[in-house]
Amino acid sequence: MGKEYNGSPKLHQLESKRKRLTWILAVSGLCILSYLLGAWHTTTPTPSTQSEVYNRVGCEDDGTPLATSGGRAGDGSSVELTSSSALDFESHHQLVVNSSEGSQQFPPCDFAYSEYTPCQDPNRGRKFDRKMLKYRERHCPAKEELLRCLIPAPPNYKTPFKWPQSRDYAWYGNIPHKELSIEKAVQNWIQVEGDRFRFPGGGTMFPRGADAYIDDIADLIPLTSGTIRTAIDTGCGVASWGAYLLKRDIIAMSFAPRDTHEAQVWFALERGVPAMIGIMASKRLPYPSRAFDMAHCSRCLIPWNQYDGMYLTEVDRVLRPGGYWILSGPPIRWKKYWRGWERTQEDLKQEQDAIEDVAKHLCWKKVIEKGDLAIWQKPINHIECVQSSQTPNMCKSDDADAAWYNDMKSCITPLPEVGSSDEVAGGALEKWPDRAFAIPPRINSGSIPGITVEKFREDNEMWKDRVTHYKRIISTLQQGHYRNVMDMNAYLGGFAAALLKYPVWVMNVIPASSDRNTLGLIYERGFIGTYHDWCEAFSTYPRTYDLIHAGGVFSLYQDRCDITYILLEMDRILRPEGTVIFRDVVEVLVKIKSITDGMRWKSQIMDHESGPFNPEKILLAVKSYWTGEAKQEQN
Repeated sequence: MGKEYNGSPKLHQLESKRKRLTWILAVSGLCILSYLLGAWHTTTPTPSTQSEVYNRVGCEDDGTPLATSGGRAGDGSSVELTSSSALDFESHHQLVVNSSEGSQQFPPCDFAYSEYTPCQDPNRGRKFDRKMLKYRERHCPAKEELLRCLIPAPPNYKTPFKWPQSRDYAWYGNIPHKELSIEKAVQNWIQVEGDRFRFPGGGTMFPRGADAYIDDIADLIPLTSGTIRTAIDTGCGVASWGAYLLKRDIIAMSFAPRDTHEAQVWFALERGVPAMIGIMASKRLPYPSRAFDMAHCSRCLIPWNQYDGMYLTEVDRVLRPGGYWILSGPPIRWKKYWRGWERTQEDLKQEQDAIEDVAKHLCWKKVIEKGDLAIWQKPINHIECVQSSQTPNMCKSDDADAAWYNDMKSCITPLPEVGSSDEVAGGALEKWPDRAFAIPPRINSGSIPGITVEKFREDNEMWKDRVTHYKRIISTLQQGHYRNVMDMNAYLGGFAAALLKYPVWVMNVIPASSDRNTLGLIYERGFIGTYHDWCEAFSTYPRTYDLIHAGGVFSLYQDRCDITYILLEMDRILRPEGTVIFRDVVEVLVKIKSITDGMRWKSQIMDHESGPFNPEKILLAVKSYWTGEAKQEQN
């Protein structure tokens, strides 16, 4: 007989399915319970302080910018950060960053520090050797001297005039110094008109104004053909030469020391003209070799004929092949001016002869001497120079681009080798404006490891996308609110290139400790910049930049120095209501925000422009408007 079967097959299958469903529901329930417990655990109470709030880009479909124009009566527009949904990164991102206690509220410095330039402090400089003006070089404070306070603005500080009006006007209350208007009254450098300064465009050697003076230069060399784009002005005064070159699509790096001509570089920057505190003394200028198409000295009082012609040799280092050097003032045209210069004819003739000899030693060709101007041109290569009977003193085994605290040299910086006498050493450049996006010769030659043509093009496209995103979150970017812009970690200069259509100029900074020295190719693109170590103060006056971009800077420096002092330096050089864009990983941005909340900054952490899944985020910050109070004299 067959085996007896006590149950229905269908009932057995239903029982099996029921057990399986029960198991699935139980597991699902545990998962949901675990999720709810996790969400409850990470939920923070309503924040009680600003430092506890971290905002992100909202999901608005109308494209409303997060940074919008606000305002302050009588002072122009400001930038406000609008709140969006709060996003708390802090409980998930606890990275130890080299900084001081981040929750500190930083007090204002004494008003005596309102014009403080840490590495060009006159009081500190007096302790150093006066030979070769070394005391006016960079001498930064020791660690125990660093300030942990906020540099105050003058009581009557106002938002600077917008460009191009700022070229001709600045508020007296922003830079309350009348010394130059008195000392240089006859030369029309600067005039006081009520509550403002006016810059007529005059200069010691251009009594008809900088515009007419530049026209005289244009009659002698091709200023408007696009072959000359970058220039350097040594001993710039209030930078009127650089100011009037801008309308000719030439951008000049103007520099002058902090000396008895109080605030000349400060006036330049307040006008919206590129400038730095600097001097030709014993150290190389902080610029790469073959950077400038044109160099200029108008009665700059630099002793070109002394120290074996070392200063002119330094100009040769930073001058591009085929570049021009323009000299006006002593000793040029000494037969006419010697009495006014209060020097003997013999002394002036001897000085000019010595300059001519140094220029010949550098293999420069004198283009012309006409009126008050003398112009020389650097050769496009060194073939004929090396083959000449007078063998030049070429530098051996020297990094020509090493220019951060490097001593000047009296030997000639050799140009890259060429195959023929008509070839431009290092590669010819496209004319401006094509030059901005053409492949720089330093990339084509492969002289910068890891930087390829493909990477260059990708970087340009990336920056187009970034600036498009910045326009959405900073509405004032397109409204002329910003003029002086700094990129603290410029890499290939893509940010400056993407901003070309805006009325701004960009100081492209390459960190001196960077493993890739790309500043030379930035100059090849037709932009300007400098080397700098962000563990030290920048060579500028307080409140001189409107917008600062800091991409990856703090990841680079977090193990090198206290980032609190980098942020305090950024606060020093940023004008009231200026904006900072940080880009970094969340852990670093959280730490930055915890510090800047104690610096009277308003800020938001936002997602990357590509979306929330990119580990890099954006921190958009705005410096609040506040001023110091000058001490009243006691009766």
